[in-house]
Amino acid sequence: MPYWRLSGFYFAYFALLGGVAPFLALYFAHLGFSPARIGELVAIPMLMRCLAPSLWGWLGDRSGNRLLIVRAGALLTAIMFSAIFWRQDYLWLVWVMASHSFFWHAILPQFEAITLEHLGSRSARYAQIRLWGSIGFIATVIGLGALLDSHGLGLYPAAMLGIMLLISLCSFWVPRPEATTINRVRGTLRGFLQQVRQPGVLAFFVAVALMQLSHGPYYTFLSLHLEALGYSRSMIGMLWALGVVAEIVLFMVMVRVLAHVSLRQLLVGSLLLAAIRWILIGTLADQLLVLVFAQLLHAATFGSFHVAAIHFVQRYFSAAAQGQGQAMYASLSGVGGACGALYAGYSWHTLGPGWTFAIASVAAAGAAVLLLRRLPSSATIG
Repeated sequence: MPYWRLSGFYFAYFALLGGVAPFLALYFAHLGFSPARIGELVAIPMLMRCLAPSLWGWLGDRSGNRLLIVRAGALLTAIMFSAIFWRQDYLWLVWVMASHSFFWHAILPQFEAITLEHLGSRSARYAQIRLWGSIGFIATVIGLGALLDSHGLGLYPAAMLGIMLLISLCSFWVPRPEATTINRVRGTLRGFLQQVRQPGVLAFFVAVALMQLSHGPYYTFLSLHLEALGYSRSMIGMLWALGVVAEIVLFMVMVRVLAHVSLRQLLVGSLLLAAIRWILIGTLADQLLVLVFAQLLHAATFGSFHVAAIHFVQRYFSAAAQGQGQAMYASLSGVGGACGALYAGYSWHTLGPGWTFAIASVAAAGAAVLLLRRLPSSATIG
């Protein structure tokens, strides 16, 4: 198993997310856009996440050449994003956000399937590889936060382009999985739809969308929220990093966790902790200790939920439909994330941070109730 090559790609891919999640809204605010326009611009990549993964997932399952899709998508992401250096007006940024994210969101679902092919029967080790993505996220959050504090937000686009080129480089370092039955089997749309109709699968995907919707205010406005409360950009970066450190610790012990809990327990528990987290951030973020605790809950709201979701797709979808299954997970995440960014953008000034995060809390709690009622209690990992 090419552990370091797979891990290196995750490091680079999530390093880019470490630049986007905390700082993209700050960059758009630096350009003078209103919260509503910021919400729209941040929502565009999430909308592309709704559309792109399904197309690329079908193509990956049909062709069996997922690695080529990853490499082409990584290179085209950087090429399309480079247009940001020409203009920064609203309509041009709409094009930049849409074009580069169409290819960016083609990458991860296909790479998840590639990783699982390399792992084979050792899929429980997925978290030990994925944790390097979290380390890449932290490296960017801390390093870029300090860089922007000292040199200003004007450097932001160049930093993002550099990370995108690193993703492309790492994609060529990853070897192609050995030819196996998994590679040779070609999926069909009919077979995929039959698997979607299994008990609890549709409820799972709805819960995925609601979980990502609940993250909308967090990913779009947390940095602005904390800046308004008096936190420095370096401190904001450290607080983002703290959440990911908690996620890394969870990934390190996830093999043991998976041996003692069911998929249903892991998913529902993650959703309930998310509901608590959003209330704390919306009402008590000015209290540093409370904010630190809320950030530690990122281990559940992203870490355990994501690992459980990857295992859910692996268990409920056949080898021939893994690409489409992972793509549907990414697409529904994109639907929820886009809706979350849009509602947060419009409600931030009208309702305020407290109510905006309260809506997020209700969404997460509702998803937990849905899974308790619809997901079979026998759903286990493996």
